[in-house]
Amino acid sequence: MPTRSFVMTAENIMGAGCLPDAMTVLQTRGFKRALIVTDAPLTQLGVSEKVAALLRERGLEVAVFDGVQPNPTVSNVDAGLAVLKSFGADCLVSLGGGSPHDCAKVMAILATNGGTVMDYRGLNKVKVAPLPLVAINTTAGTASELTKFAVITEETKHIKMSIVDRQVAPLLSVNDPELMRGMPASLTAATGMDALTHAVEAYVSTMATPVTDACALHAMRLIGQFLPRAVSNGKEDIEAREQMAYAQFLAGMAFNNALLGYVHAMAHQLGGQYNLPHGVCNAMLLPHVEAVNADACAPRLGDVARALGVDTTGQSVADAAQAGVQALRDLARTVGIPAKLSEMGVKREDFALLAANAMKDGAGYTNPKKLSADDLIAIFEAAY
Repeated sequence: MPTRSFVMTAENIMGAGCLPDAMTVLQTRGFKRALIVTDAPLTQLGVSEKVAALLRERGLEVAVFDGVQPNPTVSNVDAGLAVLKSFGADCLVSLGGGSPHDCAKVMAILATNGGTVMDYRGLNKVKVAPLPLVAINTTAGTASELTKFAVITEETKHIKMSIVDRQVAPLLSVNDPELMRGMPASLTAATGMDALTHAVEAYVSTMATPVTDACALHAMRLIGQFLPRAVSNGKEDIEAREQMAYAQFLAGMAFNNALLGYVHAMAHQLGGQYNLPHGVCNAMLLPHVEAVNADACAPRLGDVARALGVDTTGQSVADAAQAGVQALRDLARTVGIPAKLSEMGVKREDFALLAANAMKDGAGYTNPKKLSADDLIAIFEAAY
């Protein structure tokens, strides 16, 4: 096996009620001016001000940029960067899910490196350490608070651009499940299935290792057990919220190092073309891609079945793999994910373009089976 590295955020604070302790870390590190990067709904709900008040209590000056959209765009990054420069922030605090985290990551890069978002598309393009970033999660799914990835949409071309660099990982990640109580059921389901996709794709990846396997498998176990509970009673079931926070974190540790596969390569195109929720796209494509992958990674898909609670005793390797694919379908159905791409406004006439762009997406490079554009068109058709 070739040499492997294991990359993640330097410090991580987790557990119900941990937010004040996390904000103290910024004080002890000597930061003076923090820009909170978030979205308008979290400002309207008062969450941004809660974080800002904790920072002010610790002697920091605070400004808020809440212009991040779902599937953050180049324009979002540019607008946030203008606020950052005007305020003179010496650190960033991203608050929310993957969208604010990714936007803040790229703002942090541009603040110290200059240039445009496009300059950093691809692998290891960051030359100077980005501005320090603390990532506070309010969802349980993307794991962007700990990963070396940022995904930004080029809105004029409807293309999602991946920026991958170990320097992109935040200085500190914060997972306080108390901040996740208010997530609606649909968002809980979408982000939870995003985490499951991370775990499954990392587990069947050609770059999987024993370390990433351990993270991925336990993430699957936790998601299978606690995601339905978080969806059905997320406001009151703090245990389910906390365990899902751990699950998405473990899945992030896995894919941050083992990488992903064609589920993400294809979902990125749906998000870029139609501005669809990333987690929903992943959930809809996941069983279809793994059904195609099955002959290349059947034993591992059997492990997926067992991690999700399926008894495969007495089944052949091939049958256990199919049970794993079915378990993915069943969990998506249980938590209310739409069954067909046609329900989401996806157009058949776009399949060829979507497939061609997915073939160029770096997420597909570690898929367990080499696929062609025609294969991807067939998968889009199967999910349609």
